[in-house]
Amino acid sequence: MWSRTLGPRVISGAGFCWRSLFTMRLKTSEFQSLFNDGLNGLAEVFEKHQYELRIAGGAVRDLLSGKRPEDVDFATTATPEEMKLMFQSAGIRMINNKGERHGTITARLHNENFEVTTLRVDVQTDGRHAEVEFTTDWQKDAERRDLTINSMFLGLDGTLYDYFRGYEDLQNHKVRFVGSAEQRIQEDYLRILRYFRFYGRVALELDDHEPDTLAAIKDNGRGLAAISGERIWVELKKMVVGNHAAHLLELMYSLDLAQYLGLPPDGSVEEMKRVWQNCKDLSPKPMTVLAALLRCPEDVDKMDVRLKVSKEEKTLALFLVKHRRELRKSRDEEDSLRPFTDFITDSRELDSQSKVCELLKYQGEDKLLAQLSRWTVPRFPVSGHDLRRMGLTSGKEIGATLQRLRDVWKRSGYEMDRDELLSHVK
Repeated sequence: MWSRTLGPRVISGAGFCWRSLFTMRLKTSEFQSLFNDGLNGLAEVFEKHQYELRIAGGAVRDLLSGKRPEDVDFATTATPEEMKLMFQSAGIRMINNKGERHGTITARLHNENFEVTTLRVDVQTDGRHAEVEFTTDWQKDAERRDLTINSMFLGLDGTLYDYFRGYEDLQNHKVRFVGSAEQRIQEDYLRILRYFRFYGRVALELDDHEPDTLAAIKDNGRGLAAISGERIWVELKKMVVGNHAAHLLELMYSLDLAQYLGLPPDGSVEEMKRVWQNCKDLSPKPMTVLAALLRCPEDVDKMDVRLKVSKEEKTLALFLVKHRRELRKSRDEEDSLRPFTDFITDSRELDSQSKVCELLKYQGEDKLLAQLSRWTVPRFPVSGHDLRRMGLTSGKEIGATLQRLRDVWKRSGYEMDRDELLSHVK
């Protein structure tokens, strides 16, 4: 799997007492599976023009964890202009170059897109955005990244380049900022939420945070107020369905972060912990977990104003807040699913069955959830037209009769057909 090529060596740099470049050779099947005609063609172009090209960021972390990454980003010593000239001379199409100002060029080879970004340093930051300068120094680019586990590079020959002990932290399931936690956070306050998200992905222990890191987060939490709700929601909804979500949400409250995230200051933390325990193994939607913190529809509205969640997500939150207490399983063990199936057949809400499934996750009713997932909403076999043909003319009478027949049909377990039901009409 690994072969060692270089040991650690000390290198200097402003702002740090020391850094160590650590290299190893990766030879896993997951790494080898990345190579296809597209990547091989990309590598040939950079090699021909003598520019370095390495895999960067999260893909390196995933490969070191034995996972094949879903997305692979690349970093290079070539500038955007140099990349464009290379690709043009090779007849390679470039698309979606909106990121060119930040150094990213997207090349399309063999029906696959490859995002390649020039090495950068942040020359000015405001807590949300950064002005960057291009560089050829891999160490400086690594230094500007958020967490040590995200600051590594992987050469296309399998050589790992690790400047800030990211591999060691990954092996020890530690989540640390590169250098000063306070400095990294102040460069982009969203990194507070990225810390929590990656803690859920990497850490094994429930509460293994470094005190200095938590202090830096608490001292700088107010910076989240200037971050857009959309960016916050992207991070938050990944975190709440990851490992340790209940602990991390409770920790956010203890660090006074909830007020900046659209969550109620008096959120039901104990209810959330109970719900998380119920549904953590049932693949809940992010809103199913967060709804446990919300006490009333007004909390849902305030959260929506801050986070700008989708209409579907807001509707689910309102549904759970409204029905989590009143819609519960029947005491009749043989037909405990009946209240939920009756609700669905009577409901005029869109996608009511999926909402009820999330409610069952919220309540921890895994057996009922399995039953409802296999259940198909039956079609009520009687219409107003049937009743008019039998001589009923009053709209009010037709409506009342349809409701009465629907109740009879539900009591039959949705099994009575049209003729059987019409026999109940006087």
